[in-house]
Amino acid sequence: MNAPAEGEQPLTGGAVWTVAEQVGGRLTPVSYELLAWGRQLADKLDALGRKGAELCSVVMGTGLDEGDLRGLILRGADKVYVVESPALERFLARPYTRALERLIRWHKPEIILAGATTTGRTLMPYLAVRIPTGLTADCTGLDIDDETGNLIQTRPAIGGNVLATIVTATHRPQMATVRPRSAVPPPPVDGRQGEVIRVQMDEQLLQSRVERLGFRSLERDEANIQEAEKVVSGGRGLKKAENFALIRELAQKLGAAVGASRDAVERGWIPYPHQVGLSGKTVSPGLYVAVGISGSIQHLAGMRTADCIVAVNNDPDAQIFQVADFGVVGDLFEFLPALVEELERRKPGKGADG
Repeated sequence: MNAPAEGEQPLTGGAVWTVAEQVGGRLTPVSYELLAWGRQLADKLDALGRKGAELCSVVMGTGLDEGDLRGLILRGADKVYVVESPALERFLARPYTRALERLIRWHKPEIILAGATTTGRTLMPYLAVRIPTGLTADCTGLDIDDETGNLIQTRPAIGGNVLATIVTATHRPQMATVRPRSAVPPPPVDGRQGEVIRVQMDEQLLQSRVERLGFRSLERDEANIQEAEKVVSGGRGLKKAENFALIRELAQKLGAAVGASRDAVERGWIPYPHQVGLSGKTVSPGLYVAVGISGSIQHLAGMRTADCIVAVNNDPDAQIFQVADFGVVGDLFEFLPALVEELERRKPGKGADG
């Protein structure tokens, strides 16, 4: 599809857009997670009688995987706008912003969502200034106001101690970045129909004054807690840094990543990359074990979507038990060694009977 000439009417587009991300031509998980939020918002706008309440996804890059593009349709997108160019192979703020800005001015979407990733946190502020419009960063919740149809954006504020509700009342599009792992990607629906639209851009528009010279990944021994299927987290109840050895031992037995509460990180017991919560990372593993963590709102918002939550705390009234599937009220210093011993006993080849 070619761009409309200057002065022509904008092309028809969807009310809600998501900005997909790609690395090496393959879409990243956050691209699908955003569809869960976008589908919910588009459906609510449609129920309110808003005309053209479609869900569209924008993909920029080169050598994009055709199966991934089709996967966006199967998981909820009505249209996928694809902009391919060698200039978009890797993320650079200027060409990505110019391509997305041009699409927005043609189609005039109502809402745009991007991931609160390194890419999204760089792209969206730059874009907001150029449009110009508002932007709410690092959202953990999104909804549509029943009366006005405005996007209700919820995000942590004051160091994660409260949740703020923000509305962009007078400017369009309404834009937000959303925390990765804050939603479960919709399952693909076989046979779902949609349209993949390829958009031609002037290559001069995509030129950048910044050149990417290379890329060096961080080398860490710790697993990425956002990608882990199991996470064992420790909190203030561990009393001192040395006692995190108990958490690491249990995590090793379970094949899990090590997480922590904000209290534990602020006390210097464990580095920030392990922090779970509004001011840390949002995780959604199959198993989340919270040890010595009281369960503040700040922490719960970062892990409550886990499939199974196990809590160990000596306070029977701790908030963590309100979201836990299994709770152990007791002394963690007695329970964890016993649990590790039992896990060791049940290892294959140890003569376990369970």
